[in-house]
Amino acid sequence: MAEERLQKYMAECGIASRRKSEELIREGKVRVNGEVAEIGRKIDPKKDVVSVEGRKVQKDQKHVYLMLNKPRGFISTMSDEYDRRCVAELVADVDTRVYPVGRLDRDSEGLLLFTNDGEFANSLMHPSKHVPKTYRVTVRPEVTDDMITKMMTGMMIDGQQTLPADVKVLVKEENRTVLEVTICEGRNRQIRKMCEQLGLEVARLKRISEGPVKLGMLQPGKWRELTHEEVQSLKRTAK
Repeated sequence: MAEERLQKYMAECGIASRRKSEELIREGKVRVNGEVAEIGRKIDPKKDVVSVEGRKVQKDQKHVYLMLNKPRGFISTMSDEYDRRCVAELVADVDTRVYPVGRLDRDSEGLLLFTNDGEFANSLMHPSKHVPKTYRVTVRPEVTDDMITKMMTGMMIDGQQTLPADVKVLVKEENRTVLEVTICEGRNRQIRKMCEQLGLEVARLKRISEGPVKLGMLQPGKWRELTHEEVQSLKRTAK
């Protein structure tokens, strides 16, 4: 077998995404044959022994794909140096080690995908794929037509123009509006930053779908495995 990059092998083994695996390598938490690994290291999976924080890394034969309804108050990582509540505890009863595909910030809730399939995760998260994600967003005060037009035509956030969002008004009351917002980017806190720029306070933000997969009636804090059809449809979307 040809040598492959260490972070790619770690992702395929379900340790973390490639980017997160690179962070673990930089932090000195990864060893190859007992020696601390460095970025750029290549390995031969048949010969070399890889360990992360003392645990031997091995490829899982079976790929696992699931969704979690993340409640507010949890961060989208598998561990946290500040002892904050992590989504890891919500999927602790999964037989195989999995990690989140992308993230939802601590104050956001809803659909969060998990897998141990590194290539699948990378495809979904790659900026060039433009996988759509839909959110139900409750904002205060009222939303004007001009605000919706700005969101739908693109806004300048952090010095970069956003792609047009699809925005629907679901509920409009005095001092409160519920929007359904679909974006095709994975930029950090994008919807919150868009609303902040428009002078809107986000009272609640919930992801209800990613690509063709919908959260449905899954209860907060609970997870379920994706069906074969859901996995295949996600792969087609991110192709």
